[in-house]
Amino acid sequence: MNRETVVAEALDLLDEVGLETVSTRRLAKRLGVEQPSLYYHFRTKKDLLAAMAAAAMAPHTTAPLPTPKDDWHEWFLENSRSFRRTLLQRRDGARLHAGSTPAGDLDRIRHKMNFLVASGVPEKDAQMAMLAAGRYTVGCVLEEQADAGPNEDLPADVPVLDHEAAFEAGLALILGGLLQRTAPTGSTAHPESEH
Repeated sequence: MNRETVVAEALDLLDEVGLETVSTRRLAKRLGVEQPSLYYHFRTKKDLLAAMAAAAMAPHTTAPLPTPKDDWHEWFLENSRSFRRTLLQRRDGARLHAGSTPAGDLDRIRHKMNFLVASGVPEKDAQMAMLAAGRYTVGCVLEEQADAGPNEDLPADVPVLDHEAAFEAGLALILGGLLQRTAPTGSTAHPESEH
């Protein structure tokens, strides 16, 4: 049994029972070992959860990084979509990720930030936009994963929420705000209104 096996089994357990029910006792039983043997790989449950969060993010953290020829607007949207898809791949993926520190991903984050800045986004705005988009994405996925389905108690005129459409609408608003911050002085903030 190695660290990767423990994390993989812990993620499978997460998908089966949810974050509230994941325990080192259940994981040890699943692995066919005594609970103290898990402490060889992870000193605390918090350490295990951090490793699970990092492993669960692999589809996003291994996605291609932006290149200078990429359009930063499209990249910004796709980066957030990739993050959302990755969080949704695991039961309670957003809860698992919330509060985690992307220590192993710092070089990739720096690359993304440098790409935005090189594309003309002021550094502080790039930082805040990435933070806002990330937190917005986690919040949307938290709500989506907590959604128990249609609520029969709602009035008939309350529309059923389309989580993906709502996410895209909010993401467009974040990008729109960033575009206003990066528009050259004297330019039109809403190019679609020009004739």
